[in-house]
Amino acid sequence: MHQKIPVVVTVVALAVATLAFAGVAVSAENPPRPGTDESDLDVNETATLWSKAPNECLSEAEYAERYDESRTAMQELGDCTDLTFKEPPDTAERWTAYDYESLEGGDTETSVYPTHADLTDSVLIADAHATTFAIQPSTRTHLDANETVHYIAPEGTLRGFIDYRVRLDSNSSVQSHGIDEVRLLRDDDIIETVGGTQTPTFEYAFDHGGSATLTLEADISARVEQDLGNETEVVTDQVTVSQDLDVEVYDLQATVYHASYPNGDSGVAIYQDQPWHGYTLSDDSEARVRGVWRYYTARDTGWDELTHSTRASRETVTSDTLPVYVHAYPSELGPRTEPIRDGPNILEVWGTESSSPEPAIHENVDIEVVSEAYTRSDGLALRYEDIDRDAVAVDGIVRGVSADIVEPDGGSEREIRESDLSVEIIESNATAVTLQVELRDAESGTPIMLESPFDLPRFSLIGHESRQGYITIADQQVRTDITGTAEVTVTQPGIYTAEYHPGSWRSHSPAYLGDTATETWHPLATPTGWFTLLVDVVRYALPFAVALYAAKRIGTFLQMRDTL
Repeated sequence: MHQKIPVVVTVVALAVATLAFAGVAVSAENPPRPGTDESDLDVNETATLWSKAPNECLSEAEYAERYDESRTAMQELGDCTDLTFKEPPDTAERWTAYDYESLEGGDTETSVYPTHADLTDSVLIADAHATTFAIQPSTRTHLDANETVHYIAPEGTLRGFIDYRVRLDSNSSVQSHGIDEVRLLRDDDIIETVGGTQTPTFEYAFDHGGSATLTLEADISARVEQDLGNETEVVTDQVTVSQDLDVEVYDLQATVYHASYPNGDSGVAIYQDQPWHGYTLSDDSEARVRGVWRYYTARDTGWDELTHSTRASRETVTSDTLPVYVHAYPSELGPRTEPIRDGPNILEVWGTESSSPEPAIHENVDIEVVSEAYTRSDGLALRYEDIDRDAVAVDGIVRGVSADIVEPDGGSEREIRESDLSVEIIESNATAVTLQVELRDAESGTPIMLESPFDLPRFSLIGHESRQGYITIADQQVRTDITGTAEVTVTQPGIYTAEYHPGSWRSHSPAYLGDTATETWHPLATPTGWFTLLVDVVRYALPFAVALYAAKRIGTFLQMRDTL
């Protein structure tokens, strides 16, 4: 078995390349130090595997004193932090396949098991277990504080570990014992069977996705001869041991809608019901969209220790064999488009509001996970000057899994047209004005109706189709009727801007772009307003005129008295 030395390491990924940073530590819970194994991973790749290890930030002098060697600047940086991958890496799978080769069970009188194994005892057999070592490719996805889903690829490899010991006393001897058969089941249906081995490997291929319970199951038997003095007795025994693994078979499917804008731009809307990694929109892969998920790799801590159990004792030791998994988490970076400056434009995001999974992340993992609620998106609408429809692809959060593109009901093509919105005053008085907004197809002049069909008389529906959307004006929302018009009354003078907010083009064909129109109203802008103003001026000025006239008459009277 290869020898390993404990160490702190961290994760880093730049684009597809895997750069690594190695650190060190002395705790038994930490992983092997890069360079002490013989796997096909280089030193940098090995160092990316261990995000759950403490980040000690050893100085160069401390590192040299502890390990009697120097380290690179990148390894020094990695000793202080955890860095992440921008797409699911293959290093976890490669390491796990390599490390599994060194996993060894006990002998007849010794059972070896991880601390989380479900043990079974019988008459002759003790400490028997069947425990899943790893299933790859897969991704453990931290959705929120209370939910972590283990997504597995529809085609992959499950590796298990079976062990037991035979109960013996001084008057007995083993005639035979062994693992008779090992099975992999999905929801109680047998998927594959292999012969007796302590380290069974199953290459599976599931024909459908969804939630599943995978069961690793093994039959173990023993035959013992017991010396009873004057005679001997042969005792046989058999037990079946198993372990269930709750997973989600990640069979990603995507529904794609396409649209053409009047100016020649392309529109695309993509829906999928499971977490997704990113979209490719061009044949050269230059135009891309990356989702909210980022990744790190970390060991399964359930395998940190192994117990060696005999009739007389139990000894727990640090495990030399460590399975590693990819973990996905929602990043503070959120969805991004590439190229960053002039790439696709995200128009709309659909999804579920979820709480931050930060409380569920291992205490030693230092990553830029979202700290507030985030949108777990299941769809995006995009606009870009040139989308290659034949190149559109959806990549999954499980390495190597891409979505099957599903044709939507009614076809995937949507036409987008320009709309023509106008607003005019149709009735006014001194205190209020009625504005009429009119919405039509800019090219054909056909009225665009936004009212719900349930609000209209039945006969008026024939030959007319309402659509989602609304018009805002004067802090109100209005919807046009079958004639494409709507009215609103306002009482305050001012400039009124009407704006058409069309419904999603994904659910309409043809669909429309929004439009705006403006109208100004003031009482003085109409003859009625001027007449009302004149009446008000006279009405309010008359008392002052009377008072002024009276004052002048009194003044004249007083002057006459003085003259006399």
